[in-house]
Amino acid sequence: MTVFDWSLHPLAENYLIQIVSGFLENNDAARKISEKMQMETATQFFDWIDHVSLPADRVDSENLIELGFHENEKVAKEKGTKVYALSESTLFPLILTDIKETKLALKPESLDHFLQMNHSYYNWPSVKGPVDYRARSVYDVEGERNGPYRKALVNQQGNYELWAVERRGFDGFKIPRSSGDIEEYLMNLQEFMTRRRKFNQDTEGLQALIENIKLFCRGSSSAKVTDAFFRAERLYWQNRDQGGQIQKAFQDRLGLGWGNHDHHAYRSSRENFHLLIELFETMGFEPREQFFAGPTAGWGAQVLEHPICGITIFADVDITEEERSRDFAHDSMAAISKLGTVGLWVALHGESMLQAGMHHLAARVDFSQARSALEARGIQTLTPFSDFHFLKQLFTESERRHVEPSRLENTLGVGRLTKEQSGLFKNKGAISSHLEIIQRSEGFKGFNQDSVSVIIKETDPRTSGSRNA
Repeated sequence: MTVFDWSLHPLAENYLIQIVSGFLENNDAARKISEKMQMETATQFFDWIDHVSLPADRVDSENLIELGFHENEKVAKEKGTKVYALSESTLFPLILTDIKETKLALKPESLDHFLQMNHSYYNWPSVKGPVDYRARSVYDVEGERNGPYRKALVNQQGNYELWAVERRGFDGFKIPRSSGDIEEYLMNLQEFMTRRRKFNQDTEGLQALIENIKLFCRGSSSAKVTDAFFRAERLYWQNRDQGGQIQKAFQDRLGLGWGNHDHHAYRSSRENFHLLIELFETMGFEPREQFFAGPTAGWGAQVLEHPICGITIFADVDITEEERSRDFAHDSMAAISKLGTVGLWVALHGESMLQAGMHHLAARVDFSQARSALEARGIQTLTPFSDFHFLKQLFTESERRHVEPSRLENTLGVGRLTKEQSGLFKNKGAISSHLEIIQRSEGFKGFNQDSVSVIIKETDPRTSGSRNA
């Protein structure tokens, strides 16, 4: 089992906080947006930063290296610039340039929506004489609409510029030449939005989806296919999760969308788990750490990360103690008679990748403020399952979702449910999806296995009969 030792980076974080604080002191628009993020969306300005560009003569590159940053020479960038990143963390990169301006770029999900909701901060030029209302917006938006990388100057105050960027499967910092595959991207997005999710056999559905993704990747980059896929996935999950709808509404007040996603979580049956992993790897995801919670917990997880899109996957499955030493993410596993928390959830709702949708989306927030804001809107939360200074996590309570009679019959028929449990699910439905709110500090990139074990057990449908979770 691969071991990932994710470290804390307090010195690097403090260095970046000082840079951001200095920027906010010198750009009133950025400071006001930061305050509105805190008050209206319960999120932190720091979590919405894509990158900061600094004059090279203000930065000691040797100091950056001592802090853990390294130069990334592979990404697309303007001539004469250097990019420094700390890839073993969640911290944003720094760009060193030969110009005098300091530029801070935010990362909303949709650039157009962000500009619409923050138009009052733009340095509108004074206009003499009649205004031509047919003219295009004076926003200098660079890059093709629905292209891989777009950016716009939101506000300039002296040498401090606030920008916003939109990424669609691109990790560079230079506007690409015409990609030529925008129509292909939009077709893929439509296909993912409207894809078939119910099949007679789930295995058949997953295999068909894998083949479609392979086909789409031949006409477009796998990163752009990935971006389109997860835009559709988030929307499908959100439309079925009230907590997600409320938090998204908060963030849309500033046109931010889900640009603060931390990870996307999927649950799978044992027999289809290797297909789920194959699907992610077809899109370019790379395996990270695995979890096994011990012989009594009965579950395992594979974490994956996309090297270009910055999307992280947490994939859950029931496994046995004997399988912990195997590559359970890639080896085929047979169905077993006893269902764990994950297996029962899939038996009741279906595969996350098909009809059930994601188990949860995790969004980076101001933890205490987001919890209070959600509860004020009637969204109750479960007890935090991580409460460290560097990692705080909790789930919203799940709504009960109708369970198809055929699924109840199949699960009861093989002795995986008692008649009492089956009756409860028939009359009240079973707990389904969640919103996870998460706050990370000091660049911590990992997860806490013991904490995850607690919440896995707490969200077992069989033990939730006395509450609406």
